Amino acid sequence: MSDTALPGPSPIPDIHLITTEDLIEALKQGWRDFLRAPYYGVITAALFVIGGLLLWWLSRVTDQIYWLVIGVFGFPLIGPFAAVGLYEVSHQLEQGKRPTFGTVLRKVFLQKDRQIPSMCMVYILLFMFWAFVAHLIFTLFMGNAPMTNVSTGYDIYLTPRGMAMLAVGTIVGGMLAGFVFVSSVIGLPLLLDKEVDYITAIIVSFQAVRANLGVMLIWALIVVALLFIAMLPMFLGLLIVLPVLGHASWHIYRHVLYEEGR
Repeated sequence: MSDTALPGPSPIPDIHLITTEDLIEALKQGWRDFLRAPYYGVITAALFVIGGLLLWWLSRVTDQIYWLVIGVFGFPLIGPFAAVGLYEVSHQLEQGKRPTFGTVLRKVFLQKDRQIPSMCMVYILLFMFWAFVAHLIFTLFMGNAPMTNVSTGYDIYLTPRGMAMLAVGTIVGGMLAGFVFVSSVIGLPLLLDKEVDYITAIIVSFQAVRANLGVMLIWALIVVALLFIAMLPMFLGLLIVLPVLGHASWHIYRHVLYEEGR
């Protein structure tokens, strides 16, 4: 079937139960995919590293650390964008092909006529909503607090108001990030792999997470922990962690929606 054809809806494979051993295997497969085709992943991750450094610079020049906080806590809302191309790299590798920038970018570009842009628009709106809510929370709790330079003003966040602000912000950001994770962990690779609408993809993703709730919760914690650690050394750890997680997510999708003969 050609990329320009208008295929009908694809059948949805059955949802399978997975274990923590599958998570470990997916991480190993993600690492192997990264080593076999590192360039696309590094270039993709570099865009996020540059974005993180720009937010850090903006925080320094404006003496407002919430810019950096918004970026760090908002990263899970936009991280799935980076994974689409990585999914395609893993897809081509499992088919025995050798990915090139041309084939990967062409596949990603062709998604403009499919359902991924609609799903990504949902995440863009969520990120914009998070940026607004984060500013609102900061203003409500810290608007009248005396602030110093971000390099010396962290003590303000240890005050009752500061800790309350961090708690509320973490809860709100966690809820938004949780929705993105549950809807995209299976939904995004499914949209790349099959001809389904994004509402169906989100529903299937929710069903898959519900069926594997404990394992998926562990995977979410692994993702959060690795991304947090990767962002500590000036975001540079994302150059490795982000591609590996992206490739691993594709293999988790394969474990959950496994089809015989593929």
